[in-house]
Amino acid sequence: MSTNLLGSPFLLKNVLTTSPYNNNKLSIFTIKACLHSSRTKTPNPNKSQIDDHVYNYTKYCTPNFPDHVSQTPISEKELKNTKNGGILDDFEKEGVLDLWLKMQDEARFDVEQEPILENYYKNSILVQDCMESALAYHLSLKLSNSSLPSDALFELFMGVFIEDQELIFDVTDDLRAVKERDPACVSYVHCFLNFKGFLACQAHRIAHRLWSKGRKIVSLVIQNRVCEVFAVDIHPGAKIGSGILLDHATGVVIGETAVIGNNVSILHNVTLGGTGKVCGDRHPKIGDGVLIGAGTCVLGNVRIEDGAKIGAGSVVLMEVPARTTAVGNPARLIGGKENPIKLDKIPSLTMDHTSHMSDWSDYVI
Repeated sequence: MSTNLLGSPFLLKNVLTTSPYNNNKLSIFTIKACLHSSRTKTPNPNKSQIDDHVYNYTKYCTPNFPDHVSQTPISEKELKNTKNGGILDDFEKEGVLDLWLKMQDEARFDVEQEPILENYYKNSILVQDCMESALAYHLSLKLSNSSLPSDALFELFMGVFIEDQELIFDVTDDLRAVKERDPACVSYVHCFLNFKGFLACQAHRIAHRLWSKGRKIVSLVIQNRVCEVFAVDIHPGAKIGSGILLDHATGVVIGETAVIGNNVSILHNVTLGGTGKVCGDRHPKIGDGVLIGAGTCVLGNVRIEDGAKIGAGSVVLMEVPARTTAVGNPARLIGGKENPIKLDKIPSLTMDHTSHMSDWSDYVI
């Protein structure tokens, strides 16, 4: 398979011979992308899940505040699970395929309940060959406008899925995360078609792949369209793990050098931003299993360690240790800095926003 698809401005002109816009089948090459024949997604037990890759920002100005990350090059945990070079195992294949078939069953059931939605479900789900083409089609319709046609966006998005066939695993991880953690999610297909936090996250994943390939202009255009359509502003340079829930998602802002680990839950109006005083590596680093409550601001190159919880409306300017809870403006650790109360469950999975409230305040109704 060509490795130059994302680098060409004439993306897939010889690859996609037809388009879903004329109700024909996709080319054989595109269908192969839907078979998920990628490398295995095997985690390395000796590594945690945010990056051993070292980023050297010494040519940029760096923060000089003692509560921020050191000015020395930052060794981050691996953002992605380590993968080996073998053929995708049957379990991973079947997991994606089973979820896609379940979504089609859900779509048929919804059409039976609401016949008025037949064309919507048919075009978005039922006539699509695979989850990748369905997502590319749906996002292309959502993000298109009069000067940015949907068929061009579809080709661009499908090119990303063909180039990076492991991307679909992040999509399915996010789908499962929303279904498991959000009681308002009635089905996978409901999330896939209607949850703007999920859709904004997948559009970012595509934009980030393009950004990483040097196609910065088009990735910034995607960022802008996502911001206009979904009210979610994620810079394409930001690195985001899998199993992400952006609940409600309105007003979420994530800066260019932010890093978010796996299985993180973020509510609406959350900002992972800079302080306005520094450049270079200037945004927060969020560990695995973190829960960030609504209206929270995490500012600067600070770390929120694995399994931490940030209460709604907090302003975080310093590191939050693993499995602790920070609340308030400015944020303070529940139990105190010297002996903070440790959480015994992963907050992003429990979605518990109120535990240990009595240890923080006497004002409990």
